[in-house]
Amino acid sequence: MTSEPQNRSPGLRRRAREAALALLYQWDLGVPNLEKHIRHYFDSEIIPPKARAYAEILVRGVVEHHESIDQSLAEVSTHWRIDRMNIIDRNVLRLAIYEIRFVDDVPRKVSINEAIEIGKLFGTEDSGSFINGILDRFEKPTEDGTNSTLDGS
Repeated sequence: MTSEPQNRSPGLRRRAREAALALLYQWDLGVPNLEKHIRHYFDSEIIPPKARAYAEILVRGVVEHHESIDQSLAEVSTHWRIDRMNIIDRNVLRLAIYEIRFVDDVPRKVSINEAIEIGKLFGTEDSGSFINGILDRFEKPTEDGTNSTLDGS
């Protein structure tokens, strides 16, 4: 038996995250009607139904919680204002933070690794290390809502 690398297509969740990033990119630029844009995107992109469903969960979740996500991001991104971050990096970080905080069946490490890989794929040459550095400081909030990394716990 040989262990040759397989050229597998990205998994459903990866495809969902990539679709969510594309949609959040447009949202961040101020698309006037997000719901209409989501429908248009999925009418023009061929994406499996399960990936589409997860992408929609991610997009709607990030948009719904964007203020608290951005607050958490601001707390861990010392020396980086959110509005000065590369738009791809900012939205990859939002996706990862949303997953870490609100999606129970995705381990923190998976969310971080996926964010790094997607950042490398769609961002700048520094995106992977930038995203890793920020998310490495972000911990899932504890039961009382505090962030264990930021509280010194």
